[in-house]
Amino acid sequence: MARVFISLGSNIGDRLANIQQAVSMLTMTEEIKIVKSSSFYETEPWGNENLSWFVNAAIAIDTELSPLDLLKVCQSVEKQLGRIRKDGEKWLDRVIDIDILMYDDKIISIENILNIPHPYMHKRAFVLVPMLEVKSDLVHPIFNKTISELYDDLEYPEDVFLYGTVIPKKE
Repeated sequence: MARVFISLGSNIGDRLANIQQAVSMLTMTEEIKIVKSSSFYETEPWGNENLSWFVNAAIAIDTELSPLDLLKVCQSVEKQLGRIRKDGEKWLDRVIDIDILMYDDKIISIENILNIPHPYMHKRAFVLVPMLEVKSDLVHPIFNKTISELYDDLEYPEDVFLYGTVIPKKE
């Protein structure tokens, strides 16, 4: 049984419901059991400031699925919820985004298919803040730093607010 950490995000439609539905669909299979989940966070877009704000969360699961089989399940849920992928384009609006952040302490690199740990997780407050709630002492197998240390190392973290909080307007 593997312990896996997953990030979920949405910035189209009912963002909170999209994430809740994705989690529900992920756990419909007997091979995936949720261990812990974070709160929901309103997050500033990363990589493309022109996008709408996201709602993000993180979950820890136990699974017997291989990393590639888990990726297929995640992509199937994304597709069922209406996620449209455009080749070569990054950082687009999306109804749902499901990323495998870490799979036990494995390092996996299958070009253009799967990279674990997620190659940008250490740069994104919208990933690290929910992960602080789920497992702040989790050690990144490449950087050998905890989630807390990775968060403390962020130079310019994007804004992350607990869902339902009034977001201050930028001047």
